[in-house]
Amino acid sequence: MSSPKAKSRSKARSAARLAAVQALYQHDMEATPVAALLHEFHQHRLGATIEDVEYAEADVGFFDDLVKGVTARSDEINRLIASKLADDWSMERLDKPMRQVLRAGAYELLARPDIPVGAVINEYLDVTDAFYDRREKGFVNGLLDAIAKEVRG
Repeated sequence: MSSPKAKSRSKARSAARLAAVQALYQHDMEATPVAALLHEFHQHRLGATIEDVEYAEADVGFFDDLVKGVTARSDEINRLIASKLADDWSMERLDKPMRQVLRAGAYELLARPDIPVGAVINEYLDVTDAFYDRREKGFVNGLLDAIAKEVRG
């Protein structure tokens, strides 16, 4: 049985993952500099209530690691994802939110060996639920699983 503190950390990390995907999407759409993006999310989004939607308290350090890590290692991450796509697909052909879900998940698999593969994949399946229907979850599951096998053995 997990402790209340572990459950609270887990919820905060889940919120950080969702916020990171949103921030990465904004970065991709508007080319917002990372420092400005982090500031905006710290000040106005994480744990805030926007248009009657309450955003969960996020693990800010974890959020920052995801956003900074994905942007810093974007070429490596994009190559890794592209290598797992079908021959007739490219990164550009993927829906923009899907790209960010896959990038964040791939980053975590690459750079966060402290988090078990199953936890990473399950968390990004939950993030996928925020944007898509069931079919896309299967795609995310398969792609992140293939990446995990390559980078974690």
